[in-house]
Amino acid sequence: MQKKQGLKDRLDAINEYEQEPIPQSKLKSWKSFVGTYAGEHTAGTEFVLGPLFVAHGASAMSLVTGLLVGNILAVLSWAFFTGKISVKTRLTLYHQIKKIAGSKFTLVYNLVNAGLFCFLAGAMIAVSATAVGLPFNMEMPTLTDVFPNSIGWVATVFVVGTITTIVAMFGFTQVSKFANVAAPWMIMIFIAAAVGVLPRLGINSISDFWPVAETTIWTGEPLIGQSKFTFWHVMFFAWFCNMAMHIGMADMSLLRYAKKWQYGFSSASGVFLGHYIAWIASGILYSLFLLESDNSLVFAPGPIAYEAAGIAGAICVVIAGWTTANPTLYRAGLAIQSINPKWKTWKVTLFVGLFTTIAACFPALVMRLLEFVALYGLILMPVGAIIFVDIYVLPRIGLRSNYAELKNISFNPAVAWTWFITLAVCLLLNLFIGIEIFFLGLPGWFIAVGGYIVCSRIFQKPTAHKMATPTPIPTTVNAN
Repeated sequence: MQKKQGLKDRLDAINEYEQEPIPQSKLKSWKSFVGTYAGEHTAGTEFVLGPLFVAHGASAMSLVTGLLVGNILAVLSWAFFTGKISVKTRLTLYHQIKKIAGSKFTLVYNLVNAGLFCFLAGAMIAVSATAVGLPFNMEMPTLTDVFPNSIGWVATVFVVGTITTIVAMFGFTQVSKFANVAAPWMIMIFIAAAVGVLPRLGINSISDFWPVAETTIWTGEPLIGQSKFTFWHVMFFAWFCNMAMHIGMADMSLLRYAKKWQYGFSSASGVFLGHYIAWIASGILYSLFLLESDNSLVFAPGPIAYEAAGIAGAICVVIAGWTTANPTLYRAGLAIQSINPKWKTWKVTLFVGLFTTIAACFPALVMRLLEFVALYGLILMPVGAIIFVDIYVLPRIGLRSNYAELKNISFNPAVAWTWFITLAVCLLLNLFIGIEIFFLGLPGWFIAVGGYIVCSRIFQKPTAHKMATPTPIPTTVNAN
């Protein structure tokens, strides 16, 4: 009993500074962020997204060049958007938006935000489960599966989800430590596995690689039932697959610990190791799997990695899922906790972990990961644009920043209207003009910026006029 009490006391003592700026003494060095980004982005998603580029028929040239340009743009977004604002405010995204939008809007936004993060973490738990189930000959999900296909699958998901939740409950410090230990080993497994299978694809020298890459790996021909990907799909997906984190400002929760805004460039360790090398490596592994299985519909990262790298590959899939799910659960816990500051973050994370684990039982989260990642980034992006405008633009055009806090209101209609208008216009662009979801983030950001400036002028102007009017002194009048 005493041991359990000691653990509870330890968890209760964790302070993540959810409702206040990070104190100077708690700031972390660049090493924490290099490890965290490398661990989070060289992770479970890479075992899914890399193969999906193969399935969607991206050509070798489109993949290599699209990933290069898109990842550079992503790193610049992390540094110049999220890094600068995080260091300036030292607040979580959730507390910052509360100051701007008010508690009522923040409640809705945080529930949406946490739900989307839970689904992403759930997809990563499912990825790990495909490797954990290997020794038990568990039936693996296929590209067409939506619902759980066996009791064994559900039990395995719950085991993996429990471990992931426990790590996330101990806060950012433990999440960072876990990533720093796991990241270097994982990237070596990705590279070693891909290099090891090259002879089985007919590649026995450097000169063999590109011809085989074009004809066997990234052929430019999508699998049956999959849409065709071009350079633009690859580039915009590489840039916007983490749109919620950088342009959407969710990584304020992590980068508020940074000593300098330039630590945002640490994201390069993740995107170029994970979203470049690891996507290419996992695409190679999947193309071999398709070749040797006669285009099987099974889509399970565990067996794919095991076939290429044996036990080390399977273990890599397990840990890769954890290193993405851990910080994602951490963010989701902060989003829910900000609704009621009296709630202990670790208790909220425990609840969020249970919801996430249940969601992970549904294989559709993995099979539709490309579309889901694009959708959740698009939904959260307008709030990032609002924060950017509120901090850098409104003061320069004579409008008030942190309007909800300044006026002590619980709902800022300018924020709500901006969010609604942006998503509504993006939906219309998709339905009537045919712009695919992968491309909507760019026009959507400019719509959100313009929309928030216009809405702020509309809703702040009456108040500003009233404040400028001299206040009468009734006592003097009455005295006469």
